[in-house]
Amino acid sequence: MRWRSAFTLLALIACKDKGPADPDPPVAPSARAFRMGFSNVPPAPDLMRGARAVLAWLPRADAAIIHAEPQWAALLAGELPANVAKREFEGLVAAYRGRNIPIVLVIDVTNGIDRKTESAPLVSAGRSITEPAVQALYREWVRTLVAQIQPVALGLAAETNLIRLAAPSRLYNAVVQMTNDAAREVRAASPALPLFITVQVETAWGRLQGTNQYIGVEQDFRDFPFSEWLGLSSYPYLANFSEPEQVPDNWYSRVLNGRTIPTVITEGGWTSGTAGTIVSTPGKEARWITRQMQLADSLRPRFVFQLAFTDLDLVAYNRPNDPQ
Repeated sequence: MRWRSAFTLLALIACKDKGPADPDPPVAPSARAFRMGFSNVPPAPDLMRGARAVLAWLPRADAAIIHAEPQWAALLAGELPANVAKREFEGLVAAYRGRNIPIVLVIDVTNGIDRKTESAPLVSAGRSITEPAVQALYREWVRTLVAQIQPVALGLAAETNLIRLAAPSRLYNAVVQMTNDAAREVRAASPALPLFITVQVETAWGRLQGTNQYIGVEQDFRDFPFSEWLGLSSYPYLANFSEPEQVPDNWYSRVLNGRTIPTVITEGGWTSGTAGTIVSTPGKEARWITRQMQLADSLRPRFVFQLAFTDLDLVAYNRPNDPQ
């Protein structure tokens, strides 16, 4: 998206020293057992609104997540991955570095909105992650981002259990193949970098499917043996919980099945509005944040992230001529 170029300006603003009159000093990490942060997802596909959103949360966070699909259109067009990564992330990463904020990187290999399908630019180009050439592009993109961003942990795929449930088996098998191949390459170059995949907690509990029969994520541990950490994604309002307080105490911890590996809550939330059979309010959304922090205090993850700091302007995102 072209709006990312605004982060060059953002970096110049965010990296300045905070003076004594600056409001909202950063929260001390010692106040909780985990680091907390957000992503660069903007409220609308607009240059300055995106930059302002990041500037608003930077003083309130002690970590950041970059969670994005590969820049397939540019990569398929033959642009050098290093040039694409520099254009897309250099200013943003500089802003984070200026605040001494560690970065967790998650690369989403399928459609982050609809797990039944592939990334929209791949579909538009008539290409697929099942192709060896596309998988090679993914691996090169991973290596490039690790070198340029230097994350403290790397997620190689997102919501793998939901992909397995919703997508054709050929797509899931491709995710398994390409992430394991990428893991070997990353380990060879950066042996100390923790690697992981993320799983969708509602799916593990059987609630997204409507069965309420717990199935866990043991197949994910088998299919992605490189995972030293586990990423957790959870939107409980989609799982037939009507109140945040109904989410059980072992909501996150159960999926570990007794393991003591590090965890990171990579995304999640509770809608503030009402749509269809889902009835909610801003107050209910706030109560989920309180409940989520209670669950996190028990789980003691390394990081807790929200992907969006502000409500999304769905009208702006759905305009046909938005910049991409």
